[in-house]
Amino acid sequence: MDPYFLAKTLHILSSTVLFGTGIGTAFQMVWAMRTARVETIHSVASGVVVADWIFTTPAGIIQPLSGLWLIYLQGYALTEPWLLATYAIYMLAFLCWAPVVHLQIRIRDLAGQALHDGTPLPDAANRAYRIWFALGWPAFIGLVGVFWLMVTKPDFSF
Repeated sequence: MDPYFLAKTLHILSSTVLFGTGIGTAFQMVWAMRTARVETIHSVASGVVVADWIFTTPAGIIQPLSGLWLIYLQGYALTEPWLLATYAIYMLAFLCWAPVVHLQIRIRDLAGQALHDGTPLPDAANRAYRIWFALGWPAFIGLVGVFWLMVTKPDFSF
């Protein structure tokens, strides 16, 4: 099998899984939180946490590795301006995503405790959700920016 074809396929598939799982789980979490039903929030947050570990994390690891492989195979310098922009934006998305994982776990656990105790969702879960929601936007916009850079490979020279 052609190494370039393999690297490109892995890169495209991992980006699809990364972006698709991210937007899909985000939608589910927003929808669940809108219900204000503790059992729904606990169930959905539990699934979101699992999806992040099974899909998002491996895709987030494969993505830069396959990208570096493509850079090597295509003969680009690691310091091409469009690649430097890609690294920076990807890192921003990662820095937003990492705390989101912790917040999802916190929301799941708080909802689980409330479900067990028969109490409403605590304010701490709603605060965690607001932070989660705010961090999701730069990660989402950042990944859209990375897609744009990957497709256009703009020349930033003046």
